[in-house]
Amino acid sequence: MGKTLKAIGKKLERLRIFLWKVCLLAFQISLFFIIIYRVIPVPITPLPIKRLFEQAFGDDPVRLKKDWESIESLGKNICLASLTSEDPKFFNHYGFDFEQIIDSIKKSFDKGKRPRGASTISQQTAKNLFFTPNRSWIRKGLEVYVTIAIETLWTKKRILEVYLNIIEMGKGIYGAEAAALFYFNKSSSKLTAQEAASIAACYPNPRRWIANKPSRYIRKKQQVIVRYMYRIGPLPWEEKKSTTKKPA
Repeated sequence: MGKTLKAIGKKLERLRIFLWKVCLLAFQISLFFIIIYRVIPVPITPLPIKRLFEQAFGDDPVRLKKDWESIESLGKNICLASLTSEDPKFFNHYGFDFEQIIDSIKKSFDKGKRPRGASTISQQTAKNLFFTPNRSWIRKGLEVYVTIAIETLWTKKRILEVYLNIIEMGKGIYGAEAAALFYFNKSSSKLTAQEAASIAACYPNPRRWIANKPSRYIRKKQQVIVRYMYRIGPLPWEEKKSTTKKPA
């Protein structure tokens, strides 16, 4: 009996060591990608792969549309519209909007009230970068780790740039540039405030709503975004650029 328990103990210890090594390796790999994605475009994320597999067995296959652009090339309007729609406090928090989280928790306990999503752009970037939308406590925990990592290792400008290049914006459409070309037949940098706001208004469910054929709900949300998007003020990198004096 004693030998059996000792053998089981050794197996459990080997399993513990193996799992620890797997977790350590996963951490090192994820950190490696987070570091290199700080400077290079993200080539692919899990969600488009998942969608392609879903569409491969469906009756309506959709071609993947994805264009990577620098944040300067994407233009000011889509940046401001996205910030207004998804995360107005983006430049003032460190990855998490605790006021929104508390408010969402409170509403979840109120009957008849639908809690508003409390995920910041940083959290959404972390989720889109490595995970699919499938919800689980494990995924949420890993998302917290990635959010902290990108907030620590990336600039706010880079987080917003990656977010706008990898976010799903329609069936088979990923990134602001691809969305602008598909919905309005123009580059993202040439979007008007109304067009950018229309795209941003569809973010919660871009596969349901269509930016260039907005429903009454989307049109109302678009008007609110246009009304408030310039209250965010100049983007920090544009502000720095404008204050830099040219040499005489």
